[in-house]
Amino acid sequence: MSATPNLSSDPSTLVPPPSAVDRFVASVEAGRALDADTLHPDVVLDATVPNWRLHQRGADAVGAQLAGFYGHPGRFEQLRRIAIPDGELVELTLTWTEDGVPHVSHQAHLLTLAPDGRIVGDTLWCGGRWPADLLAEMEAADVGA
Repeated sequence: MSATPNLSSDPSTLVPPPSAVDRFVASVEAGRALDADTLHPDVVLDATVPNWRLHQRGADAVGAQLAGFYGHPGRFEQLRRIAIPDGELVELTLTWTEDGVPHVSHQAHLLTLAPDGRIVGDTLWCGGRWPADLLAEMEAADVGA
């Protein structure tokens, strides 16, 4: 006897597919490249990183740049998502281990969505990538704050 899938007609039991922002967040945490359905072909990245600002255009270029930023699986210490009229603001604090050294990064992404639901703009602000020794120095400086 073969198993028959439960095809309920009750709309309250249907789970919507993950949005482009859901997929973006999952990819960042997993340290993997974004899937082809997440970025619009005309996506633009405007990234402000420590001592630099860079721009990339097109799904391949933006996807490669983001893959370079998130090349290791991690976990979110903090994740805040705020809906805006044309997309979502994502603030995150990501921790991961790179070459045996714990790291942390704090970022904000202003993600703009195209009418088809894919990400067409990512304005990124990144405070930096901090290894464990620098994190300890920052923590010591905050003791009196």
